[in-house]
This record gives sequence, C-alpha cells and structure tokens, in this order.
Amino acid sequence: MSEKIYLKKLFSESSRTSEENLELFALLNLDILESLNYGLMSASDALRTFFHAGNSLFVCQELRDRTSDEIMSRGVQLPDLFEVLPTEEAQREFQREMATLHSLCLRLLEQKMVAA
Repeated sequence: MSEKIYLKKLFSESSRTSEENLELFALLNLDILESLNYGLMSASDALRTFFHAGNSLFVCQELRDRTSDEIMSRGVQLPDLFEVLPTEEAQREFQREMATLHSLCLRLLEQKMVAA
C-alpha cells in the first residue's frame, strides 16, 4: 500500500460516536497488524501509511484515549527496532510489540462491548 491513510479525513466524513470511532480505529489497526504478520507490509510501510505524525496528532487530539495513544506510540517505534537492534533480537522484540499492539486493540474492542 503506497497511499497514506488519514484518520482525520476518514473520521470527519461520518456521524459516528466517539465509541464507534475507537472501534473503527481498533479494527484498522488489527488490519495493519495482520498485514505486518503476513509480510504484506513492512514496519516502515506501516509507519508511512498509518502510524505517521498526522494520525498520531489526530488520535491524541480527537480520540483522546490512552489506549489508542499507546497504540500509535508503539506503532511509530516499530521500524526503529530494526535500526538499533541486531536482526535476531529485533525480530523477537517486533513479535512482542505485535502481540502487545494486538492486545491493546482487543482492549478497545472489549470496552465497546462492555459499554453496549
């Protein structure tokens, strides 16, 4: 995927509630994680496409949710693992981060289910 996903544009063109926006955010992240897991996207691609500064700012200012902030913070750092760590250690850390990101996304979805 070469085009950026802009959350501000995606979310502003709807009448979703904040809870529905968090649910959509979690589902989008799960799709990104799935693409990373299957090698359809690299960590750098994910940064360029989704975890970029514009989306991080949008999440901070508009979604105003700690879990979504943490997801963006962790996503932004994924490519750094491969720049600063030896390959084998970077791969282990990458898998840990992927598991953590997955768990955080599920937490957002569970919050939605509890609220319903």
